[in-house]
Amino acid sequence: MTATDTTARAPLSIRGREWIHAWLLLLPALVFLFAFTHIPAIATFWHSFFSTPRGRRPARFLGLDNYERMIADPVFWKVMGNNLWFALGTIPVSIALAIVMALWVNDRLAGRGFVRMAYFTPTVLPLIAVANIWLFFYTPGFGLIDQVTGSLFGWPHTNWLGDPATALNAVIVVTVWKEAGFFMIFYLAALQAIPPSLVEAAKIEGAGKWTIFRRITFPLMMPTTLFVSINAVINSFRLVDHIFILTDGGPDNASSLLLFYIYETAFEYWETGYGATLTVALLVILCALAIGQFFLFDRKVHYK
Repeated sequence: MTATDTTARAPLSIRGREWIHAWLLLLPALVFLFAFTHIPAIATFWHSFFSTPRGRRPARFLGLDNYERMIADPVFWKVMGNNLWFALGTIPVSIALAIVMALWVNDRLAGRGFVRMAYFTPTVLPLIAVANIWLFFYTPGFGLIDQVTGSLFGWPHTNWLGDPATALNAVIVVTVWKEAGFFMIFYLAALQAIPPSLVEAAKIEGAGKWTIFRRITFPLMMPTTLFVSINAVINSFRLVDHIFILTDGGPDNASSLLLFYIYETAFEYWETGYGATLTVALLVILCALAIGQFFLFDRKVHYK
């Protein structure tokens, strides 16, 4: 073996050790990722083709029967409509409110630290605690909302959570109040990462605040917007805690969402096979929305 061959083989062995070292460092995270994400997803997809085992009666292979049942299920389409309205009511409002709050607390104002803490406080509260706080607000007659509107405007008492026309909208308000402060933190970090020289140059050129935001600030925040929007979409389809406390899915499924319907089907009615089918539908929807968001924002993520 010549000296040239030895020199050529040495970098390869070093790269091989680095490659093995890297995979060993990733191994614990990969084990947890596959154990609690990918393997359960595959098992759920497999169970969606079987009936629910009961006692000594094992599960039977049903083929596409569960999927045909889902397509013909009126409650499924009702909760899907509820979830669509819930997403449309929470995602854009939460993101827009988070941007406004981030822009405000990023400026020099008195008590800026206190304002930031006040905006972020709902995020650190447990979901059940948040739901109970708003349950006090919404209680007919004795709740804070009815007390204020009744004493100031003389409005009659309203059963916000018991009326099919207002129940879901009431849950939307709670969710926006809970999530806007969380998204604000990401936008605040994005604002602080923007070079001040860009804003100063725009001001020298005579640009106003709206032009600076539209031409500089918002385009530079697009990577953050992509991240926040994906999280907002996922959150809009996985909400279940507020529903438990506030409405329990009622009245007449008016506030029931897809994940809550999955819980009812699989754990209250013990239809695990059909519950797995509904879960597959939820996973397909989330994957499609996430992929669509990446393609939609791909050209706008980087400022050119």
